[in-house]
Amino acid sequence: MSSEAEGTKSRPAAEAAGKRQEAREQGPEALTSREIEILNLIFSGRASSEVAELLCVSKRTIDFHLGKAYAKLGVRNRVQAFKKASELGIIQS
Repeated sequence: MSSEAEGTKSRPAAEAAGKRQEAREQGPEALTSREIEILNLIFSGRASSEVAELLCVSKRTIDFHLGKAYAKLGVRNRVQAFKKASELGIIQS
């Protein structure tokens, strides 16, 4: 019988769950100034590619920062991130 069938997670699954928990424990106060800057630009209606051009970085870099911010906020997409960041007063409305 596998360990997952017994109700325990495999090592990679357990590590991934641990990383998600760490991100949640970091919380919104752990957002970097760059993550906040990017969130504000995205929430002002700009696309990731526009933000990348404005900040002279790649779109992939913007998406990386957004992913880190989403993890710290405990959300999965822009709509959830906007709602959470607004509630917490992290972004300028």
